[in-house]
Amino acid sequence: MGTYTSVTLAVDVKGEKADLLTLLADQRALLKVTVRGLTDEQARQRTTVSELTLGPLLKHVARGEHEVVKVMTERDENAEFDVSRLGDEYTFGPDDTLEHWLAEYDRAAAQFDEFIATADMDELIPQPTAPWAPERAWLSVRSIVAHRLRETAHHCGHADIIREALDGQSTMQAISEGAEWAEDYDWS
Repeated sequence: MGTYTSVTLAVDVKGEKADLLTLLADQRALLKVTVRGLTDEQARQRTTVSELTLGPLLKHVARGEHEVVKVMTERDENAEFDVSRLGDEYTFGPDDTLEHWLAEYDRAAAQFDEFIATADMDELIPQPTAPWAPERAWLSVRSIVAHRLRETAHHCGHADIIREALDGQSTMQAISEGAEWAEDYDWS
């Protein structure tokens, strides 16, 4: 399967699970490339008209991955999304560090993959209700993995734009460093 990064799964899966988790691992790796080599201050630096910066974006994705694992393992048919947690979701305070949130992201991703490795992809999992989704939905594990992949890819795009505005690094340029074909490519 074609990926942009050299990813290896830590779980033993085949077929559909291997395909989906490999694509998700690739997107996770691309997201981490966007914060590679940055300081915590640079992760707080606003570079576009949006308030969104790289630190809070990484924090949001790490928390999201953790929450999905919680939803899948708890299977709470009465769960409601805790809107109060959004209060600091997109902040990167003085105690937040890239090192911490990268570790949290890796930890949550490993838990997610471990769950998927043994899950029935057709099993239905109750989703928390929220102000924007007041009716209880039941999603298959397959749909949850697909949503995680979409969500991660979506935020990879955000991160790439923010990073490029910060110091000119594009993710594709960063992952192509050292490749013979990339030496002559005009990245501007």
